[in-house]
Amino acid sequence: MPNPLHEKSNGRLVLTVPLIIFMGDVSGNVSKQWNKHHVVYMSNASMLHEMLEKEFCVRFVSSSLHTSPMEIIKASICHVDVSIRAAADEGIVAYDCKYRDEVMLIPYDLFEAGDNPMQAEECSHGGLHCNYFCRTRKVGETISMKQSDEGYLKLFEIGELHRPEETIQQILEQIELSKLSGGTTKVQNAVSSTGTRDTTSASIVNHLLELGNMTGLNVHQDTPTEILHTILLGVVKYFWGQTIWILDKAHLIKIFQTRLDNINKDGLNSPTLGTEYICWYSGSLIGKHFKSLAQLMPFLIYDLVPSTVLNGWTVIGQLVVLLWHTRIDDVEEYLVCYLPRP
Repeated sequence: MPNPLHEKSNGRLVLTVPLIIFMGDVSGNVSKQWNKHHVVYMSNASMLHEMLEKEFCVRFVSSSLHTSPMEIIKASICHVDVSIRAAADEGIVAYDCKYRDEVMLIPYDLFEAGDNPMQAEECSHGGLHCNYFCRTRKVGETISMKQSDEGYLKLFEIGELHRPEETIQQILEQIELSKLSGGTTKVQNAVSSTGTRDTTSASIVNHLLELGNMTGLNVHQDTPTEILHTILLGVVKYFWGQTIWILDKAHLIKIFQTRLDNINKDGLNSPTLGTEYICWYSGSLIGKHFKSLAQLMPFLIYDLVPSTVLNGWTVIGQLVVLLWHTRIDDVEEYLVCYLPRP
């Protein structure tokens, strides 16, 4: 019995096309520094990394200056999902320039991308200031518990996964709390203790709750961790702040700047580091600065800081190299398989 796809494609080669749907808040007004609006884009995840960065490989889906992220992603995903399902059912016949023959394309939604603040909002999560600060798993405790030895160690344990059903229930409970006397304080306490926060007005909350009924989407697990905010603007940024404070206190900034200005930068894929800017405006750096510094710091501060700080930068450098892979040479070696225990 022939494979249904073989029959549908009429003998053509069948290729799947994984699609990434991305939403972010951006500025669209060149006369102002920030005129916030939300935009949804889509890209083909099967393309090479260097091609994905090209503007012509990113497709516009929708944009709004007034619609909240939850509303726009709900409308966009539903519309795109219908289109993707229709295309997957029928298949798209196209000419493949590599094989020089017609092929049939079957698209599917791979995941929903975005930076950490946006994905937290999509998950109805309150962010890092909550007791449970992770949008994916239940990690955290009260402030006093996290400051204790036992609570600190628990932060490194794998917590239970968030489930959309629980998130919906917590939003409904917060709506009920808002109707009570002192409702604002009660809702704030609920957000802090659970990590769940609904950013949209109560008048349309029922429409937002429909997000949990979307087939095939678990918003807590289908929003991959975004490493710019997690690593470069998180761990690296704050470790850099402590390191530059040590160098400044010991009057070693000039030595550091001289070394940074003269180090070989050929392997950094960065035309210039802006050494003077990095040293003078150390508190205003962005992701590209931290990405380069994470790779260079051990060679610059090996005799300027305590060994514990040097070891920290060495570990950070190793971590950054592992995270910023743009190509996988051996997929079998790269993949980690979770096999059920007997």
